[in-house]
Amino acid sequence: MTREQAPARQLVETVIAPPVIAAVAAHAAARVPGVVRLEPGLRGLAGSLTRIARQRIKGLEPAPTEGVRAFVEHDPPDVRVEIDLSLSGLDQAAATAQAVQRAVGKAVTEATGLTPSAVSVSILDIEIRGGLL
Repeated sequence: MTREQAPARQLVETVIAPPVIAAVAAHAAARVPGVVRLEPGLRGLAGSLTRIARQRIKGLEPAPTEGVRAFVEHDPPDVRVEIDLSLSGLDQAAATAQAVQRAVGKAVTEATGLTPSAVSVSILDIEIRGGLL
């Protein structure tokens, strides 16, 4: 949430909803090399289905947020992001998770002006292909 002065000395309040932050985070995380996909999990699926249904009823095309949860506190302003994902077995898991944290933090800050206090990454699966084991 940001507050700005409008031209006529009116106070304007901008509220950025958690699904917006989640969509920005999902897009940034999915673009990190080594990330195979975001994993919604059961909790994420239930919330995602409800959000998608509401947006479709309103005639909106929902941005993908599966596997990402965003939490926004307004007073004082605080943003936290949780991401569940699957990684490629070809990359080091810890390095990829750190790259996701950096990419998501930067993307959320650039898109919203809010810097996340925490970006938590949970690796739920590592895909190993081509007989590496």
